[in-house]
Amino acid sequence: MRIRTLVAGLAAGLLVVLGVAAPVRAATVNASYTSWTWNVAGWTLHRGVTNDGLIPALADSIRNRAADFAALNELCWDQYKAVQANLLASGWPQDDTNFARFETHSDTACGGQPFGLAIFSRAPLGAANRYALAEDGTSERRKLLCAPLAARPHLRFCTTHITPSNAVINGRNINVTQLDEVRSRLENFAAAGDTVLIAGDFNAQPHYGRLNTWYSSSLNTPNNSGNTGNYRELDDTDGRCPGYGETTVYDGNTEGLCDQGKKIDLIFVRGDRIAGTYSGDSLAIPTTCGGPCSDHRVVIGTVTVSVTT
Repeated sequence: MRIRTLVAGLAAGLLVVLGVAAPVRAATVNASYTSWTWNVAGWTLHRGVTNDGLIPALADSIRNRAADFAALNELCWDQYKAVQANLLASGWPQDDTNFARFETHSDTACGGQPFGLAIFSRAPLGAANRYALAEDGTSERRKLLCAPLAARPHLRFCTTHITPSNAVINGRNINVTQLDEVRSRLENFAAAGDTVLIAGDFNAQPHYGRLNTWYSSSLNTPNNSGNTGNYRELDDTDGRCPGYGETTVYDGNTEGLCDQGKKIDLIFVRGDRIAGTYSGDSLAIPTTCGGPCSDHRVVIGTVTVSVTT
């Protein structure tokens, strides 16, 4: 024992003499965030307009749910600018110039205006990451949009809208290809020490095989099994349908599990970044737009995560 102690002491002293420092683990902080996401059917149901009740419905929901991050899918450019203005007018963002990002799926799909997806953050954002996904054979080029917090660059918020197409392109189903591309980007972020929250329309139900490489192997329920991935979906502990969660599509649909509508709008976080409790929920579709404001529900989720500082 004395010999081993002496050797250890000599080794430590040699490291000091040589100026070689022992590896230092990165410092982390645990913080809780609420994410909010909605596919608003901005052209299909609203024809790109900003005065039919959609803008206040979604902005009020973001504020009322105390969201830290918000993601919008199927959004027209004029609607994006209107959401910015509404949130600014209420003082929701901490920075009035650096809280929103837009990414185009089509330059003209909103009656000649851009159509795509957007993210909003209560805290200032850093430079966005923008990735085009494999083409699905349509005129729409789907994307992955992410941005870190300016003051906490190892925390990123992302959104995506995966194609509903199941067409075989280059030997694989295109929806599988796009899901794999997004997951690969997230894994690269994780390898660089980042914590990522991603919210959006995945056009896949939780029990579908193409999400097995997403959901963590720690999740194994009758409603969702065979998983090999690293991620938890923030509603996957919902007692009404464990492993699946609550429907996110239009009310009255019964094509999902547990006698409810389908769940295709999801919020994922890598399991090894979760540092406390988490929960998710979907909200009834507002009807203040001369009828339903969307054919999707708003989805929210709160999670405590570990973030490298």
